[in-house]
Amino acid sequence: MDQTHTELGTTVRVESDFETTLSRTIEALKTQGFGVLTEIDVKETLKKKLDVDFRPYKILGACNPPFAHRALTIAPEVGLLLPCNVTVAYVEAALTEVSFINPASLMGFVNHPELIPIAEEVHDRLKRAAAALEEPREMKAAHPTQ
Repeated sequence: MDQTHTELGTTVRVESDFETTLSRTIEALKTQGFGVLTEIDVKETLKKKLDVDFRPYKILGACNPPFAHRALTIAPEVGLLLPCNVTVAYVEAALTEVSFINPASLMGFVNHPELIPIAEEVHDRLKRAAAALEEPREMKAAHPTQ
């Protein structure tokens, strides 16, 4: 497994099949206080709308309600940037790529400096969710609270 960071977000390559990685991603988000509000099946949508075959690829709309409430209270227009997107994409049989948005990278679109600490904390939690995907499954079972 390897992890890359860009201004846009964090990507983790997980040595596991797509469905297992999707489940683990949702659980890792839950552990960090996020629920998945939306799940867009890109493969299914492209097949239905364009009759195009595409690899398994899902976009998860993750939300941490306390952080969302704080951000929306400061700047209601930040709703245009919510929820935080996470993608889960098939690479090959036992390799899946998971990408987590860096909400701090979006703060240039909103002129409210008081949102920066919120975005940074959300980013830290998303990075912890990404790191959880890198843990061997046995280690995760031995340390369920981490």
